[in-house]
Amino acid sequence: MGKMPQLLRGRDLVMVAVFLVVAGFLSLVVYQIGVYPLQLFFFSDVHHQEDMKQLGKILTEAATEDKTVIITTLNRAWSEPNSTFDLFLDSFHVGKGTEPLLRHLVVACLDKEAYSRCLEVHPRRCYFMETAGIDFAADKMFMTPDYLKMMWRRIEFLGTLLKLGYNFIFTDIDIMWFRDPFPHLSKDVDFQIACDRFNGDDNDIHNDVNGGFTYVQANPRTIEFYNYWYMSRLRFPDRHDQDVFNKIKGGWYMSKIGLKMRFLDTKYFGGFCQISRDLDNVCTMHANCCVGLENKIKDLRQVLVDWMNYLYAPKTADGKKMTWKEPENCKKQWWWKKKKKSIGVKI
Repeated sequence: MGKMPQLLRGRDLVMVAVFLVVAGFLSLVVYQIGVYPLQLFFFSDVHHQEDMKQLGKILTEAATEDKTVIITTLNRAWSEPNSTFDLFLDSFHVGKGTEPLLRHLVVACLDKEAYSRCLEVHPRRCYFMETAGIDFAADKMFMTPDYLKMMWRRIEFLGTLLKLGYNFIFTDIDIMWFRDPFPHLSKDVDFQIACDRFNGDDNDIHNDVNGGFTYVQANPRTIEFYNYWYMSRLRFPDRHDQDVFNKIKGGWYMSKIGLKMRFLDTKYFGGFCQISRDLDNVCTMHANCCVGLENKIKDLRQVLVDWMNYLYAPKTADGKKMTWKEPENCKKQWWWKKKKKSIGVKI
């Protein structure tokens, strides 16, 4: 009988030891995912497999000599005739020095209808970015569950491009291109991102960023960063990629990676949030701070009209510079949203 308590104590110690080992392992996994992502977590291993044969062929044909491509994403709602896709392509044709950039533009299509339309108007540069079990065809309203899935699918895909060794400019399709942006971008910086509002300091992480335009160099730091960014969505559920970026951009792990970041001046990379009034310098104009596809389309058409007037209208006698008209349709929605809820709006 005297051996029974000792035996029980021995079993108790074993159970405690097993519990501590399991708890320690689970804590390590949570810690690694949340703070220091394990190297074994790769995009394609965990989630969606890309068609590497098709993607590789398109990227090889589209890339510049230094393996840089311009990437945008497209779904059916945005690809319909006379919608944002047509306006986007038109801007390249009427911009200064932008038409030759179309050969480097790859369109990642989120559904079959968008892929079919892309092949009609921009052949040999269309990639079907299939996502099993999700229909991305319709217009996805800001912050709805499908919108969030679409945004994170995009981050996942861009991480794949970096792993394949391609630098990229990512551009939302509601951005008009009026000048070649490359002279205003640095190859010595890992990650450059546009701003809704620029505070004058391109090194200040407190700039109000907008993930609709980024220029990223393919290297171990950016690969690790995109992996970390994508995995961080698990720590911040129901947040889109831009919100999560703002959460992690000043963290210690970013310093550990050694990622060099730069925030782009709205003088060159403008938008409806903070309009670049200097048409002599503007490179891109983004329909940000705007809710609703129809509102964007109407105001982007006006942006193209303003640009054409700038190009061909005679100079005024008083030397007064032309500028953009106010984005009336987006502004109405923007101020209505602002009054309803005092937060910034990005889509």
